[in-house]
Amino acid sequence: MLILFGIPVAQLVIFGFVIRSEIQNVEIAILDHSNDEMTMRITDKLTSSGYFILAGHLHSHAEVEPVIRSGKVQEVVVFEKNFGQNIEKEGIANLQLIVDASDPNNSKIITNYTRSIVNDFLEEEYPQLKKPLQIDTSVRMFFNELLRSVNLFVPGIIALILMLISAMMTSIAISREKEMGTMEVLLVSPLKPFQIIIGKVMPYLVLSFVNTVIILLMSRWIFDVPIKGSIVLLLAESVLFIIMALSLGILISTTSGTQLEAMFKSVIMLMLPTILLSGLIFPIENMPVPLQVFSTIMPARWFITIVRAIMLKGVGILFIWKEALIVVVMTAVFIFLSVKKFKIRFS
Repeated sequence: MLILFGIPVAQLVIFGFVIRSEIQNVEIAILDHSNDEMTMRITDKLTSSGYFILAGHLHSHAEVEPVIRSGKVQEVVVFEKNFGQNIEKEGIANLQLIVDASDPNNSKIITNYTRSIVNDFLEEEYPQLKKPLQIDTSVRMFFNELLRSVNLFVPGIIALILMLISAMMTSIAISREKEMGTMEVLLVSPLKPFQIIIGKVMPYLVLSFVNTVIILLMSRWIFDVPIKGSIVLLLAESVLFIIMALSLGILISTTSGTQLEAMFKSVIMLMLPTILLSGLIFPIENMPVPLQVFSTIMPARWFITIVRAIMLKGVGILFIWKEALIVVVMTAVFIFLSVKKFKIRFS
């Protein structure tokens, strides 16, 4: 009954709220070289639209790239000098939009919304002027200038593949041992539960690491996805994520009696949430607040942020240490629960 009625309802609700073409709560920064009344009113128009949140004001172009690289804002709106005077006297002014294009689909939507709001401002605020007014908007994309979709999806696919291989295969393998009765042979040996667990996951750790190397080589040489950051840091973070996924797979196996049950739990708990709620395809900031909160417990969300930051933005550990720490904490929690449930189930 749960499968027949519960899962379709849950999928409909999740898909209905997650799959959206509009943006919401996009953090932007303002670099205002004019500081006149018109630029302030345009800024207010942007932030009161419900689509953008003002993260702060910048003072020079030197601050633009670091603030976008850090992930604090997704767009910087740059007003030229004498912006208001140029509009009223010459009928034209220049506006620059500098956007984080690591998510090319979202960056296109952000620029289109910004342009639309600015143009609406001119039509609403200056209908009395007879000569046509125009704001010439130029766009500069950071970290994915050609807006290649593969740069968005490949880092996310890395997380999805590692999650499925590490967690699903581990949970199925251990559940198979229990189902066939061979696990009892190990339990009567002098080995402790954590030693049995380590022995079971080590082969999958090695295989998943090899898979990671193959995926990175394919993404670089076949799909031409850049790796601007440290490859050593990227591999280290991948190993950390693999260990976390393995520990999650063990936890699933300790609560499953059969391979089928373990596979079902892995698909429901890992595959669909990873695709929908991790930011792999759909931006998390565009989701309703309850789903944004729920996405924080999705391990893939943090790893995808790490991989995209290293590969596309070339950042170091100082920019991703919070996400890495979250993965470490999740790993520790999963290992603790796995060992505890392992003891309870088989002692």
